[in-house]
Amino acid sequence: MATRRTFIGGAGGIGAATFLGHTAAQPTTTTVLDAAPAAEAVSAQTAARDSIRAVNAAMRTNYAALKADLVKNLGPVIVVQNDAKGGTFTLVHGGKRYVEHPVAEEFELAKSIAHVPLGIFSTVAEYLSDKVPNVPNADRIDAHDLDMVAMQGPGTDAWTTPLQAFADKLTTAKGNLAAAKLPQALHNSCAKILDEALTFIADSIRSRAFDIASFQVFAGRVYPAIRVNMQYAAEAQISGVQGLCKKWRAQLGEAAWADLYTVVLSIWTTSVLNQAEIIIKPMMNQRKVDSHLIDIPTAQLPSDPIGVALDNLARIVQDNIAAELVFVSDEKVADALKGKEDLLSDEILKQLGTPASAGATGVAFRTAGRAKCPVNHSVSI
Repeated sequence: MATRRTFIGGAGGIGAATFLGHTAAQPTTTTVLDAAPAAEAVSAQTAARDSIRAVNAAMRTNYAALKADLVKNLGPVIVVQNDAKGGTFTLVHGGKRYVEHPVAEEFELAKSIAHVPLGIFSTVAEYLSDKVPNVPNADRIDAHDLDMVAMQGPGTDAWTTPLQAFADKLTTAKGNLAAAKLPQALHNSCAKILDEALTFIADSIRSRAFDIASFQVFAGRVYPAIRVNMQYAAEAQISGVQGLCKKWRAQLGEAAWADLYTVVLSIWTTSVLNQAEIIIKPMMNQRKVDSHLIDIPTAQLPSDPIGVALDNLARIVQDNIAAELVFVSDEKVADALKGKEDLLSDEILKQLGTPASAGATGVAFRTAGRAKCPVNHSVSI
């Protein structure tokens, strides 16, 4: 079969440069017969390099085949899909899947109302001024980030329509609050958040104006109520997840539970101190938890979360074994294959002359970078 390489190589009669769409001056002393050996040399080099690439392609085929078989043999594994209702939890064991939604409804309801200030912000943020305001935490606001978020600016009142639509949702929720029969303290905190939000929205729409300072005053007034909602959400999640883990532990037995893997699919912005992880971690085998509790941050939850979780876990498990059997003479490289580091990370750091203490790894490099970050990130609600 003719390839691009052989086809071009055989195009000497018409001139390869002309064939590719441009014309080059032809040396007066060059003939087709003179060019043939050079074309053959280039073709031989390309074929040789292709044969080298084929080695890696074959390795990847073998690797993928092992991974596909291993996926079918994984277990026990708990896969956690974080969601607005406290999470979907799937136990994979013995070729079967058990799916549970263990968190009480108060979790979702408490967080729903706690997110009201974020809902207002998301509606009006494009219309903020792109200048960092004179507010107490001005030094924590990245000027470039603010400029990108405030893309519309304050020169229009187009925000009033979506903000009023959001207010209509809040009004309906407020009218139905009593019928929801929430615990009294949670009812009171939700009512406080809704009342303050509706007042802020009404004032803003009436004056056709708002600013960061006025929004911060509103947010400060509702923050104590938000903390109450967070307390109820946390209690609901702890109770639900702990209860489910105890149930599944009894179902599996202690021997199987000791080998349990837990894979948490999280959004990147909540992948540190993820709520499900910190509840499950103390209930796992503490001798293995550092390697068996795995967080997979994503930009958005995948359409096939169980498939993604098991595919990644199979890769991790087979790499754990490969690391110790392939890199028997270099534990540092073996640890890299068993962990999150790229195998070339230390060599690249070395060649770049990146300052690092003896024995430092790519993990240490990233940790040092985070330590220097000027922005203090808070835990999301």
